[in-house]
Amino acid sequence: MDRIIGIDYGRKRVGVAVSDPLGIFASALETVQSAKIIEYLKKYSENENVVRFVVGYPVNMDGAPSEAAKDVDVFLKQLAKAFPEVPVTLEDERFTSVLAHRAMIDGGMKAKDRRDKESVDKISAAIILQSYMDKKAAGPSFAFDPSLVPDSLSSKVSKKKRR
Repeated sequence: MDRIIGIDYGRKRVGVAVSDPLGIFASALETVQSAKIIEYLKKYSENENVVRFVVGYPVNMDGAPSEAAKDVDVFLKQLAKAFPEVPVTLEDERFTSVLAHRAMIDGGMKAKDRRDKESVDKISAAIILQSYMDKKAAGPSFAFDPSLVPDSLSSKVSKKKRR
């Protein structure tokens, strides 16, 4: 079955999430040491058909890449080399850690368990992946330009009587 993998890359740890076979829901999967992430993904892809990687990309509030983006850039090169046939999509990862903490609180997780950074990483990966899938499901967005409506249509609409 086809799977999309969400990745929250960090210098020490990598949060990994996976889509359901229909690509609707993201689930936190695992937290892996950064040095072992490519090996982990290769092993995972032996049993599942990975059709895309969605990688959280760290950007500042102005949209410019943050300092941590350098580490992600190195990882992206390794990922492309290991999986040349699998497309990679970058997803803005701003606020994912905050959202992950909120999800843990809302889910009733105890304070002691919320301090576990591995939980935060894999939940952040699920948020990154879910964000991508939600945008994909919504379809392309476009700006409506009223000047493109033919005059014949706009005149019929404006002449209708309102009751």
